[in-house]
Amino acid sequence: MADIISTVSTNYTCPNCGSPGMSVFYEIKAVPVHSVMLLHTREAALACARGDIKLGFCGSCGFISNVAFDTGTQKYSSSYEENQAFSSTFNSFHLNLALRLIERFGLHDKDIIEIGCGKGDFLTLLCELGKNRGIGFDPAYVYGRSPGKDSERTAFIKDFYSEKYAGYRADFICCKMTLEHIRNTADFLRLARHPLGGHPDGLVFFQVPDAVRILREAAFWDIYYEHCSYFSTASLRRLFERCGFDIIDLWRNYDDQYLMIAARPGREIKTPAPVLENDLEEMKHDVECFSENCLKKIDVWNLKLRQMKKQGKRSVIWGGGSKGVAFLTTLNIHEEIQYVVDINPHKNGTYTAGTGHKIVTPDFLPKYKPDLVIVMNPVYLEEIRKNLIGMGLDPELITA
Repeated sequence: MADIISTVSTNYTCPNCGSPGMSVFYEIKAVPVHSVMLLHTREAALACARGDIKLGFCGSCGFISNVAFDTGTQKYSSSYEENQAFSSTFNSFHLNLALRLIERFGLHDKDIIEIGCGKGDFLTLLCELGKNRGIGFDPAYVYGRSPGKDSERTAFIKDFYSEKYAGYRADFICCKMTLEHIRNTADFLRLARHPLGGHPDGLVFFQVPDAVRILREAAFWDIYYEHCSYFSTASLRRLFERCGFDIIDLWRNYDDQYLMIAARPGREIKTPAPVLENDLEEMKHDVECFSENCLKKIDVWNLKLRQMKKQGKRSVIWGGGSKGVAFLTTLNIHEEIQYVVDINPHKNGTYTAGTGHKIVTPDFLPKYKPDLVIVMNPVYLEEIRKNLIGMGLDPELITA
């Protein structure tokens, strides 16, 4: 179980703004350093590499960082299975976001680079819908998995984007769900602007999780080792401004789970950036409340799952990604839950890092007949409900 500690002053320096004296407010030891690696035996899952999480809050810029993060532990490869494109809910979000970006920023016949492109789904959408040309960088990319109909529009490089690729040029830089994996965020952001060169109309677009939501919901399942950097609207804005960007737009999306930011390097802002910032006092209050609320939430979940097991009822969690792994490892759950459900067929028959729970696809459930299904992300609740009804099942359905 997580070790929740009171906020204390430390000597840690903020990697986002360089200010000293970050305050540690949450600590959990020996968690998997990779949550979504495909692990094909229970023994491999239990023996996975582990590291500590120690979240520190910067009172100067509002940034939150895992001050115990070790970059050397991160070994992304084709076995890193982060893909969410098997969900109709997620695909609808991706399609609408791509259309919004194309329309808002005139992405037609442009050169696009996506840093951290995953399996290439979003870059393919941008290129097909806007008739653009794209290059995606990601060491976890799998050749042959991209859904693109016109392979001439996209190319993929199985590698981290780095200085050696700075010679590539683009009109638009896309970076979704990657910055939170980066410890030295300012260095990374400065690197990401290189492909724009001196382009007068070049733009960058970043998407990251919203740390304020995590704090206010005490969502301990949204804290895992790969995510070493956590942003509010305020800290995200400050980072981009400090790195010489003019912010064009800053907004929330996907049931307010994600922060989206569009910016242009070194030009005046043409449209006023929306005022969405949480001031530092509010952020500090959210951090202080998180520890207490998180501990209560952990107790409630442990009691619920123990009661279900005592009554002889079967519980499963739906979502074998990072949220599910963080949920299981933080609660130290074993016998109370036997299976984890995920619609991604590539995960079927693999095991969750750290706890060794077997991952099954939904077609396993009519035989297993669970009494309780815990949905790890509420945005998928209705999709999952319809799936269960379609299988003739009516378990208790709750969200994390």
